Amino acid sequence: MSDNVADALVGEMARVRDEVLPAYLEIGPPGVFAASMMRAVLSEAAQALAEGSAVRCIRALRELQGYQT
Repeated sequence: MSDNVADALVGEMARVRDEVLPAYLEIGPPGVFAASMMRAVLSEAAQALAEGSAVRCIRALRELQGYQT
């Protein structure tokens, strides 16, 4: 796996965890479903990094990039 992919994924994980997820949680019940989806992708991303799976890392990166505030 490319270090660039891993670095990008780590950065996206931090952005979603620290910026996007809290914003969704602030809106209350309507944001809970999206927040649970984000947590699932964050978990998948962490597993992909731990296993060194480039395909799973790229997939998780693309999913995380889709979340905006």
